[in-house]
Parts: sequence; structure tokens; C-alpha cells
Amino acid sequence: MYISMQDVGIALLLIIIANGAPILTRFFLGERLTFPVDCHRNFFDGRRLFGESKTWIGLISIPVFSTFGAWLLGQEPETGVLVGIGVMFGDLCSSFIKRRLGMKPSSMALGIDQIPESLFPLLLLRKSMDFDALEIVLAVVSFIVLELLVSRLLYWLHIRKQPY
Repeated sequence: MYISMQDVGIALLLIIIANGAPILTRFFLGERLTFPVDCHRNFFDGRRLFGESKTWIGLISIPVFSTFGAWLLGQEPETGVLVGIGVMFGDLCSSFIKRRLGMKPSSMALGIDQIPESLFPLLLLRKSMDFDALEIVLAVVSFIVLELLVSRLLYWLHIRKQPY
């Protein structure tokens, strides 16, 4: 079995770029243009659908950053778009699950925060980058470690509000 570390590395870098897009957007724009994706609506359990931290500007920034990142890395724009869509969907799923569990927006949930945000884009890239199951598992595990390290770095640099 051949594992293409270059393709896995490119996918991971694009996922990290997409994952950091809302954080960087908020850092540079502040609270301007922030309106929650769920429009302040609650699910039938009485809790917010996604919470205050999932904003339209944050969601829009994800595919913009990932597509630009793909271009910088010499990849097709479609690769960046797929990563962006996967990260957006994973991020919304994570937030939805956390709200159902009664967790506050931006609270840490190891695994819930990282797995969907890395797994969904990797599944979308599976055919175009010819990933097998082992490569996807290795990439998800690598993303968990990298995301925790990058989050702490961004917190230390006062770009991120929490260290996770």
C-alpha cells in the first residue's frame, strides 16, 4: 500500500486554513458583519441550532480561504471549494451536536470539534486525491493534534479567544 504523504499534507494544510478562516476573519473585522447562521432560532429542544459563534461571515470565509489556499498550493480551485464545503458542514454539525449536549458556544469538546471538520472534507477529496481509509484515519488523527497545537499558538498570539 502506498500512502501519498504529499496529498495528505496538502489536504491537511487546506483543512487547517479553512478551519482558521472564521477566527482570522473575526480577528481582522472584529464583530462587524457577524450575524448568526441560525438567525437566533432554537431547535425543538429549546436550545439554539448552532449558537452565536457560527456566523454568516465566518461561514463565507471558509471556502474563500480554502480556495485561495488551494491556488497558492498549486491545486485546482475545486479542491479548495470541496475542502471549504466539508469544513463548513463539519463545523455546523459539531456545533449542532454540542448544543444538543447542552454545551456553550466555543466550549471545548475533544473529538466532536475536530473529527467532523476534518473527516467530511477528506471524504469529499477521497476520489480526486485517491485517499484510502488508512490515509483518512491518519489525516484525521494528525488534524486533531495539529488543531490543538495551532489553537494554542493563536491564543498565545491573542488571535484566538480560547486556547482550544
